[in-house]
Order: sequence, then structure tokens, then C-alpha cells
Amino acid sequence: MTTWICKTCAAHFPDSVSPPAHCPICEDERQYLGPNGQEWVARDAIETTHANDWRELEPGLAGVGVTPGLGIGQRALLIQATEGNVLWDCVPMLDDATAERIKALGGLKAICFSHPHFYTGMAEWSAKLGNVPILLPEADLAHVMCQTDNIVPWSGDHHEVLPGVTIHRLAGHFEGSSVLEWSHGANGKGALMVGDTIQVAPAAGWVSFMRSYPNMIPLPAREVRRIADRAATLRFDRIYGGWWDRVILADAKAAVARSADRYIKALD
Repeated sequence: MTTWICKTCAAHFPDSVSPPAHCPICEDERQYLGPNGQEWVARDAIETTHANDWRELEPGLAGVGVTPGLGIGQRALLIQATEGNVLWDCVPMLDDATAERIKALGGLKAICFSHPHFYTGMAEWSAKLGNVPILLPEADLAHVMCQTDNIVPWSGDHHEVLPGVTIHRLAGHFEGSSVLEWSHGANGKGALMVGDTIQVAPAAGWVSFMRSYPNMIPLPAREVRRIADRAATLRFDRIYGGWWDRVILADAKAAVARSADRYIKALD
């Protein structure tokens, strides 16, 4: 029996002798299949070829990626809050060295997400770290490919994970697409972890909003305005996107506002 990983999106699937017939995540219009069609990687096969990449990003915040890259190449964020540690988003594997490092820091209180494309190895991470609760919005439960009893659904527009660490469901990219507000980040000015809910653009100081980024399907102007207005009510000066180089270090709230205005003007 093997845990199969979709080569394109890195979603984990339940253990089976043979790979699944297809990956619903990649067949959705927001994702895609690679040029060779549906391909799979056995989880055991990457044990000696890949490792986690750990980087300190600011006091109380570390990033964890996988090298060489798997799937769409995102990295997760480990928030070390006063009341415990929270993992924001996930990557396709957890090696022993990283698991021990997280345990030495006190383990995890919860794992939570921006959207389903980053669910990847969440069941593995939860199990290896002591059956950590996986907090998922009810709106996106249908996109879970590898079920686990450790999933804890939440509903509504926001959910406090720990004091100073709150998830806000903004929708848009997915119905349950969310951001995480970390009040102590950015030297107390507040940091926002956004994944693809709000995409940090390559151009410095800009973000964007899409239903599908790889397939370039835009969101309607009304959705962009609604997301930007919700973001304006949150407290943050810094934004961390879903990849190492996608960060806005300062004046991030103004960046979201002007980016939404530009987006809506272009649609008009």
C-alpha cells in the first residue's frame, strides 16, 4: 500500500496499491494537468531525494518548504505565538529533522489553510506531530483528497485559532479561501498570511486576485471590491504570500487597496 502524491499539485491521496485514476484538484478549472497528463509520485520514493527547507523569516516566524520543489512549490509558515505554534498552509512532505525541530519548539496547536491547493501533505503532518487538529472551512471540505479524523471544520467568516492568530474567510479564489491575521507580526504592526487568497505579485508593492492564477480566470469586480474591503478591516503592515519571494514588508494594507483599484479599473 502506497500514499500517492499528484505530481502536478502534490495533493496526497489515500493509501492504495495502484495510483488513483485521476486528481480532482487538477481537473478543476483552477488547476491544470501537466503536459504528460496525470502523473503520480509514491510518497516513499521521495524520502531520500527531498528534504524540508527551513528559513527564519522574522522573530516568531519560520518558513518551511521542500527542496527540490514538489507540485506548485509553495512553502508553509510556522507562527510561534504566545499560546503555541500554528502552521499556516502545508507542503507535500515532513522529514524527520523538521518534525523533531517543531517538537523541540513545543509542537503545533493547529494546522490551518488559505485554500485547497495547499492541503498537500496535511494528513501526514498532523499524524507525525501528534494528531494535530487540521482546521478547514466547511465551504472547502469537498476538496479534501486524503481524509483524516484530525480535520476540524469551522464555519462563518472568521475563526480565532489562538489569541492574536485569527483566520478570516474572504472567499474569491475558493469559497473557503482565507487569510491569517497575526497581530504580533512585523514588530507588532501585524502580518497577514494570504496564500493565493490575495496573490502577492512579482512587481514590488502589488497584489492581485484571481479565480485561477495558472489559467488566468479573473474574479468579477464586485468580488475584488468585497475582498479588498474585508482586508481593509484587518490589522497588518506586512504580507506573506505563498512562496519564498512573495512578501510585502511594509505598507501592505495600502498595497492591497491600490491593487484592488487598479484591478477594477482594468475590468471596467
